[in-house]
Amino acid sequence: MVPRYARPDMVAIWEPAARFRIWFEIEAYAAQAMGQVGMIPQDSADAIMAVLENDTLGEIDVERIDAIEAVTKHDVIAFLTWVSEKVGPDARFLHQGMTSSDVLDTALAVQLARASDILIADLDRLLEVLKRRAFEHKLTPTIGRSHGIHAEPVTFGLKMAQAYAEFARNRERLIAARKDVATCAISGAVGTFANIDPRVEEHVAAKLGLTVEPVSTQVIPRDRHAMFFATLGVIASSIERLATEVRHLQRTEVLEAEEYFSPGQKGSSAMPHKRNPVLTENLTGLARMVRGYVTPALENVALWHERDISHSSVERYIGPDATITLDFALARLTGVMDKLIVYPERMQKNLDRMGGLVHSQRVLLALTQAGVSREDAYTLVQRNAMKVWESDGALSLLDLLKADPQVTAALSEAEIEDKFDLGYHFRQVDTIFARVFGA
Repeated sequence: MVPRYARPDMVAIWEPAARFRIWFEIEAYAAQAMGQVGMIPQDSADAIMAVLENDTLGEIDVERIDAIEAVTKHDVIAFLTWVSEKVGPDARFLHQGMTSSDVLDTALAVQLARASDILIADLDRLLEVLKRRAFEHKLTPTIGRSHGIHAEPVTFGLKMAQAYAEFARNRERLIAARKDVATCAISGAVGTFANIDPRVEEHVAAKLGLTVEPVSTQVIPRDRHAMFFATLGVIASSIERLATEVRHLQRTEVLEAEEYFSPGQKGSSAMPHKRNPVLTENLTGLARMVRGYVTPALENVALWHERDISHSSVERYIGPDATITLDFALARLTGVMDKLIVYPERMQKNLDRMGGLVHSQRVLLALTQAGVSREDAYTLVQRNAMKVWESDGALSLLDLLKADPQVTAALSEAEIEDKFDLGYHFRQVDTIFARVFGA
């Protein structure tokens, strides 16, 4: 975790003290259930729960736990030793029939679920901004590009609507991934409940807002985690896609939109005129990092038999780093899109830049409908279009077509001019918006 790219609420989920507190919640709820099913004395179960409910455990002494672990070389044993110092004799009934992974995996599920809730809220804020910008520029004409080359007119609102739809899909993916990863396993050394009652697992799951893992080994199956981190990777790729669009639009030759440049901000140490897309470039890099955590998560799926610990070190990195980084990236992207400066006049200027070439398809279709073969129609339009292209937009496609006798033999001047109506391209914008945003 790099503090520069971290926000407090997400960081707090992964702090050692927060993790140890979740561990104690798991142990206390398990003891409560054990008392109910007669595994341990009810008085001891009540005493342990009283520590949780009255918060008499106090501040988690991370340094003390770490000092014990330096001797035991086992984090859960070190934690239980420290808890015993705080709880007293009843602590001997903690962890009855449980294995370390019962605590570790269930705690990780809690942390990932809580992290997911923050990320879902991040997506909600981003979606709100994208929707507002989409309707703001619903009919703002701009040029659509394929291969980076002018294609046909679109609107800037449609660009924002596309981003909205993509992040709405991502939100649904994350909700599904959260549900899949939020499982509890309190099933013992190899998942057989040999020394613990399944009702303990059900109780802990209910208390922590998790579902019961149907069949575990010593660990929760890592396909769940792989899907979770893959989903984070997809969200990161969507962030990069929108960030790359902004970066392209801010290029000097394009300059149809740009990141907000705050008073006092400097773009270059050498060139005072510079206004660089530093935020969206940063987002591109952060997206690479989040995607970088996906492959290790996929490789964690294949563990030996009922469990090895090759996944453990990986998850100590990717759990906090992926969620913290994505949280920061979503917040940054929301800020970029909220304050994005849009230049409709420049969009129109760029749209007109190539002498009307953007209307070539409409002329092509009109010629075919007038009886010209598609191959001949394509040739007629292309030979005039290439003259405009080679003139760098100095010539007008409309003028050339009206001066071409083979074109005018099929279409009147009025019919040709009609095919250069910009508004024609936006007839279905309402239909697309209704599909994305509803009626």
